[in-house]
Amino acid sequence: MLMWKLAPALSCGNTVVIKPAEQTPLTALHIGSLIKEAGFPPGVVNIIPGFGSTAGAAIASHEGIDKVAFTGSTEVGQLIKEAAAKSNLKRVTLELGGKNPCIVFADLQMAVEEIQKGAFYNQGQCCTAASRVFVQDRIYEEFVRRSIENAKKIVIGDPLDPQTTHGPQIDQQQFEKIIGLIESGKKEGAKLEYGGGAVGEKSLFIHPTIFSEVKDSMRIAKEEIFGPVLCIFSFKSKQEVIERANNSQYGLVSAVFTTSMDRALSVSGALETGTVWINCYNAMHVQTPFGGYKMSGNGRELGEYALAEYSEVKTVTFKMNDSM
Repeated sequence: MLMWKLAPALSCGNTVVIKPAEQTPLTALHIGSLIKEAGFPPGVVNIIPGFGSTAGAAIASHEGIDKVAFTGSTEVGQLIKEAAAKSNLKRVTLELGGKNPCIVFADLQMAVEEIQKGAFYNQGQCCTAASRVFVQDRIYEEFVRRSIENAKKIVIGDPLDPQTTHGPQIDQQQFEKIIGLIESGKKEGAKLEYGGGAVGEKSLFIHPTIFSEVKDSMRIAKEEIFGPVLCIFSFKSKQEVIERANNSQYGLVSAVFTTSMDRALSVSGALETGTVWINCYNAMHVQTPFGGYKMSGNGRELGEYALAEYSEVKTVTFKMNDSM
């Protein structure tokens, strides 16, 4: 995601100030060492680790900065827009949270495998996490059964071990938030099918968790968990599921699993998300623009649209005469 911002900004002739998340500064600092080794002129790329309330706030309100691109929570995105408005009206693009719907009409096994890649990738710490799965009622029970069986294949362990497919959460605060939301799902009546708790007593590992019989009003159905929690709903009709999928403050990505081209086109056109994947998940390409609707942000990254975010349109009009 850092490169999604750095590459188009530099391509359009800008200098850049990067403030990585305080939990994950090392990747950005390593990129800084590579930039220095490559011989970039001093001051073209500036990397400033720090906390959002200090370093991040300074960037958002700085009069000498013309544009901010941010990936993170909706709450912080709102603070950045407010600071931009109160300073120099700098341009802002935001890639924020998601509560992403997946709609399953057919292709059960492929849907199970692709959706779990989306739900449990990076331990669910991903804005594109497949967190709301709507399954047609006639195949609902079989989908739940296969989801449990597939989740049992996940290997929990050291992230540096090539055999590991599921590591720890980023920190204690995020760990506790996820556990709290899992507990709310249990209390509100969702059926815990798999997982549902920590791995061991003194670690940040959480079992991949699957809930069935989830209702749209539950916290786990509405709030971005940012953890390895998969919520499965049932639906009867296409129109019903479109309305329920769109009934969210978020609109980042979605997915449709079907063998009908007509259904794929009609449902994808009706979904209020910036990206729709058909019979796949997390299929990201540098040529295709990425960004959200509603509270998932605005602006686009990747593709030609990204270049427009780091450049300004100018009109120059000549009045021609004999001397020109």
